[in-house]
Amino acid sequence: MITWFSLLQQGKAAIADTAGTDAVFDAKLLLFSVMHTDSTGFLMRQHETPPPEAADKYRLLLDRRQAGEPLQYILGSVMFHGLSFSVGPGVLIPRPETEELTDLAIDALKTKRSPVVFDLCAGSGCIGISIADALPSAEVYLFEKYEGALHYLRLNVPDRLKPRVRILQCDIQLPPPSVPVSDAIVSNPPYIPQNELPLLQKEVRREPKTALDGGEDGLIFYKKIASFWLPLLKNGGRAFVECGEGQGDAICRLFSPFGLPLIRKDLYGSDRFVLFEKS
Repeated sequence: MITWFSLLQQGKAAIADTAGTDAVFDAKLLLFSVMHTDSTGFLMRQHETPPPEAADKYRLLLDRRQAGEPLQYILGSVMFHGLSFSVGPGVLIPRPETEELTDLAIDALKTKRSPVVFDLCAGSGCIGISIADALPSAEVYLFEKYEGALHYLRLNVPDRLKPRVRILQCDIQLPPPSVPVSDAIVSNPPYIPQNELPLLQKEVRREPKTALDGGEDGLIFYKKIASFWLPLLKNGGRAFVECGEGQGDAICRLFSPFGLPLIRKDLYGSDRFVLFEKS
C-alpha cells in the first residue's frame, strides 16, 4: 500500500543523483506542496493513502527536479528576508548571501530619514522590496531591463509598499533616466565571467544567462555603476554591491575615485561585498 511516507521515500531516491545532499530537503518540500501542509501536518498524515491524482502530481514534480529544474522554480516562490517572493524561469533565484547584502544596507540606512534607494538589476526585487519593508520611510527605485524578470518584479511588490516603490524598466549599462539623487545604491549584478558560465551547476544554468553573465572579466556592470550611477549618489551616500570571490580589489579600484571602498566577507568567509561611502 502506498502511503505519504512511502511516497516521500520514492521521491528521495528519484532525485538523489540530481539534488545530492539536498535530496531529502527537496523531496520533502515538493511533497508538502502537493499535500498543502508542513512537516507537522506530514507527520500526522504520513501513514494515510494519498489520492492517486496527488501521487501522480508529486511524481511529475520529481521529474522536473530530476531534469535539473531548480526547486524554487518548481515551487514558484522563495523566502527572502522574511518575505515570500514569486520566482520562475526568467528571473534569478535569491540567495542567502544577498540577504546579507540587504542587511548591510538596512543597517546603514536605519537611522536616515526618508532615504532614496536604488536597486540596480533588481530581478525579483528581493533587495529593494526587503529594504522598503524594513525601512518605512524609504523611497525605493527598482531598475530592471528584462521582461522575464519584470513579470515577477511586478508580482512581488505588495500593495502596501507600492506608494514608496517604483519600478523602472532600464538598462543600467546606459545613462540613467531622470531620477532624483540617491542616498544608497544596492546591487547584485551579473558577475560571472563568460568563460565560467559553462562550468556552472546544471540547475544554475537554468537561470537566465542575462542575470549571470558579467562580461569577459565579470566586471562590466561594476564599470557601468562607477561611470553612470555613483555620480547620482549624494555626498555621504552609500553603495553596497555583491561580487564574486576575487573581484573585490578590482571593484574597489573602479569605485575609488569617488571615495574609499571596503571589502566585506560573507558568512562563509569569502570576499563577497564591496561597501562604499561617497566623499
